[in-house]
Amino acid sequence: MQDKDAVRRRLLDRKGELLVRAGEVHADITRASGPLDKDFAEQVVQMENDAVLAGLSESTSAELAQINKALRRLDDGSYGQCVICGQDIDERRLAALPHSDRCIRCAEFASR
Repeated sequence: MQDKDAVRRRLLDRKGELLVRAGEVHADITRASGPLDKDFAEQVVQMENDAVLAGLSESTSAELAQINKALRRLDDGSYGQCVICGQDIDERRLAALPHSDRCIRCAEFASR
C-alpha cells in the first residue's frame, strides 16, 4: 500500500485544485464579471458556454465527493479496499485514481 500520508497529501492537493476550479466556474456562471453581452449572437455563445461550465461544475462536485469519501476511508482504515467486493484495490489503480473506491472488476461491472 502507498504511504497514507502521501496519498492524503495528493488527495488534499487535488481537492484544493477542484475548489479553485469550482469557484471560477461559479463566478463565470453567475456572471460575476458582468451581464450577458448586448449582441444576441454573443449571448448565444455565452449561454452555450454556460452549459459547458455547468457540466464542469457537476463533474467537479462529483470528484470532490469522491475525494472526501477517500479521505474518510483513509481515516477509518478502509482505504484501498473495494466497497463492493471487499478485495484490495490494485496499487496501480490507486496510483492513477487515488479516490477510487472500487477494484477494476467491480468498476467495470458497475459501468455496464
